[in-house]
Amino acid sequence: MSADSTFPAAPPRIRVVLVGTQHPGNIGSTARAMKTMGLSRLALVAPERYPHPDAEALAAGADDVLAAAAMHGDLATAIADCQLVYGCTARSRRIALDEYTPRIAATRLLAASREGGEVALVFGRERTGLTNEELQLCHAAVHIPANPEYSSLNLAQAVQVLAYELRMAMLEDAAADVVEGHREPPASHAQLESFFSQLAETLDAIDFHKGRTPDAAMHKLRRIFLRAALDEREVRILRGVLADAQRMARLAADRGKA
Repeated sequence: MSADSTFPAAPPRIRVVLVGTQHPGNIGSTARAMKTMGLSRLALVAPERYPHPDAEALAAGADDVLAAAAMHGDLATAIADCQLVYGCTARSRRIALDEYTPRIAATRLLAASREGGEVALVFGRERTGLTNEELQLCHAAVHIPANPEYSSLNLAQAVQVLAYELRMAMLEDAAADVVEGHREPPASHAQLESFFSQLAETLDAIDFHKGRTPDAAMHKLRRIFLRAALDEREVRILRGVLADAQRMARLAADRGKA
């Protein structure tokens, strides 16, 4: 597939940690899964066989992720500088941990990394996962809600699911930044008061109040528009609508006099 020019840069503080990986091919496949989703920081805790040709073969172009992978003897060392650590687990344990879906976990991890914290997403061994002792080092657990009748996910597949959710969270953040960066300045008090004056004149022109006192309606309308926190462009659009309504009211009045 072709590269996406709008792809956001991954925050530098997100790392994927593999603990006790038994099959070296899963390390290579994990590197590939990470790179396709814009992640690059891989940490390996006591892998059974690594380096290994199978890891390089299954990385399929993600050799740079493998080459930069940090090696650690235990999980505590691998996450020593982290402020937020989530452990991916396939089933409930006796450890009392909050449990999140991949989407919620990705959002929380990304938010923490953007605030300056080092964060880690930890995956355990293929057959047995993370031990209770290793889960105790985590702040929360992540559970992929797979088909309960066949919930067997390969290690690299699980990494791909979480990496995808992190990518989606990054894309949403990038889109929000663009919207915020191009937001019009908020309307000033004077601009709002001019709008409210024109609104009152327009309501009179179209006989909105029908003989009733206009004060109650205008108070309610003011509260509605003030809650909307209008920006300058929005006020200009609304005033354009009111100007057209006033023009139509004048034309109707002129036809009535003819």
